[in-house]
Amino acid sequence: MCSSSEMSDDEDAPRTAKRTRIYYGSLEGQERQRMGREAGGGTKGGSAAIKAGIKAGNINISSGGELASGPSGERQSDVLVEFERRRRARHLAISTDDSEVKGCLRRLGEPITLFGEGPADRRERLRAVLSVVGGDALSKSKKDAESSRPRPQDERQETWYHEGPASLKEARLWMAKFSLPRAVKRLDEARIQKEVSESARTIRQQELHKNLQNLNNFCSQIGDDRPISYCQFSPDSKMLATGSWSGLCKLWSVPDSQLVRTLRGHNTSVGAVVFRPGSTLSLEKSDVNLASCSTDGVVKLWNLQSDEPVADIEGHMSRVSRLAWHPSGRFLGTACYDNSWRLWDLELREEILHQEGHSKGVHDLHFHPDGSLALTGGLDAFGRLWDLRTGRCIMFLEGHLKEIYSVCFSPNGWHAATGSGDHTCKVWDLRTRKCIYTIAAHQNLLSSVRFQPTDGHFLLTGAYDNTAKAWSHPGWSPMKTLAGHEGKVMGVDISPDGGLIATCSYDRTFKLWLSE
Repeated sequence: MCSSSEMSDDEDAPRTAKRTRIYYGSLEGQERQRMGREAGGGTKGGSAAIKAGIKAGNINISSGGELASGPSGERQSDVLVEFERRRRARHLAISTDDSEVKGCLRRLGEPITLFGEGPADRRERLRAVLSVVGGDALSKSKKDAESSRPRPQDERQETWYHEGPASLKEARLWMAKFSLPRAVKRLDEARIQKEVSESARTIRQQELHKNLQNLNNFCSQIGDDRPISYCQFSPDSKMLATGSWSGLCKLWSVPDSQLVRTLRGHNTSVGAVVFRPGSTLSLEKSDVNLASCSTDGVVKLWNLQSDEPVADIEGHMSRVSRLAWHPSGRFLGTACYDNSWRLWDLELREEILHQEGHSKGVHDLHFHPDGSLALTGGLDAFGRLWDLRTGRCIMFLEGHLKEIYSVCFSPNGWHAATGSGDHTCKVWDLRTRKCIYTIAAHQNLLSSVRFQPTDGHFLLTGAYDNTAKAWSHPGWSPMKTLAGHEGKVMGVDISPDGGLIATCSYDRTFKLWLSE
C-alpha cells in the first residue's frame, strides 16, 4: 500500500521540462568561429585535422559565392520546365470528340493515331503536344490553312440578282404606287392608337389576354384519310381551306365544319392552299379565288364554282413548299426547293421574278401588309427581307440554329416572326434590323407562326410536339396552350375577324378554337 501511495505521490509531483538549446545562424558560421578560436589559442593539431578533412572533401565550406552551374543545376531547370508544362496541360480545354481531336493533330503535323492508341490516349497526346507548342498554335495553323486554301466559286457571300424582263420594272413601279398609300394609312392608324390613354390600352390588353386564356376546343373534324398539311381561313371568315397529303384540297364551312367542296387536281402531297385577297368579299366566284402547290412542283389556280383547277402555273423543277398572295391580289409568290423564290404576274400570266439568295431550299415566304416587302425563310437557317420596289435584300435574318419553316409579318408593319427547327420562335424588329426576342416556344420543331391579323396583339405558334401556343404581344409571355391533337401540328391560322383559331395535324383532323 505504501509503495503504491509513494508512486502516486511521485506521479503528482511536477515534472521539470528538459530545456533544449536553440542555435541561431548557420553551421558554416559556427565552424568559422571555432576555427578562429583554435587558430588564436595555438591549437595546431585541431586546425591541421580540419584542414586535412577539407582537403579530403569530407568537410565542405563554401566561400559565399553563387552556385556553380553543373549537372545538378541543369537537372533542376529541367524539372522546373516539366512542372510548368504540366501546369499548362492541366488548363488546356481538349474536345472529347475523337474526330475533332484527329483533325487538331493533323493540323499540328502530328500522326492522327498510333498503334494501339485509343481515343482517351489520343486526347492526352494532343494535350501534351499543345502544352509544348502552346494553345494558340492550333488556331494559327487553322488560319494559315484557310488562307492558303483557294476558295471555290460556289462560296460567294454576295447576293446575286437575275436580270429581269421589262415587265418586272413596270411591276416594281406598280407595287411602289400600291404600297405607299397603304403605308400612309397604317402609320395614321398607329398615330391614332398612340393617342389613346395608357389606362385604356391596359384595360383592352387585359380583356384580350382574358379571351386568350379562355380559348377552348370548339370543333374537331376528320378532314382526310392522310395527314392535313395546311389550313387557312377565307377573307370573310366563313370558310376554311385545308390541304392534305392525299393531294386533295377541301373547303369547309365555318363554324359548323361541313364540307363545301373538294378540289381535285394534285397527284402528290399538297404543301399549301391559300385564298386570294378579296375572295368571298369582292371577287366573283368564277374568278381565281385560290391557289395551291404540291411537292411535285405543280401550282394550280381554283375558283369557287368548279372542283377542277382553272389554270396551272408551270416552270418549277423542284418542290414548291409554300405560296402566298401579294396584298394586291395581282401577284403570286412561290417558295421552291431549288434555292429560289418566284413572283408571278397573273395579269400578264408570266413569271416576272426568279430570285435566288438562299444556299438551300426556300420553305416559306410572306408579304408585308403594305405590299412593299417580302420575307423568305430557308432550310439554310437564314431569313431574307426583300424590297419588292428595288429588288434588293435589305435585311439578313441570322440567328436560328436549324431550318426556318415559317415566317410571318405583324399587322403593325415593323415586327416579323420566324419559326425554326431549333424549337424557337424569333421576333425581329425591322426598324433596328435585329432580333428583339427569342421565344423558347416548343419541345419540337415549329411548323407554323401567325400574328393576330387585326392588330397583332398575340402570336400563335404550332409545332411537332402536338400543341399550339398563344403568346402575348408585347411581352411574349405564354397565354394559352392548345392541346388536343394526337399528332404533330402541321399548320395554324387565325380568322381575319380574330374570332376563331384553326389547327391542322398529322392525325388527319383539324380543330377550331373559340374563346368562351
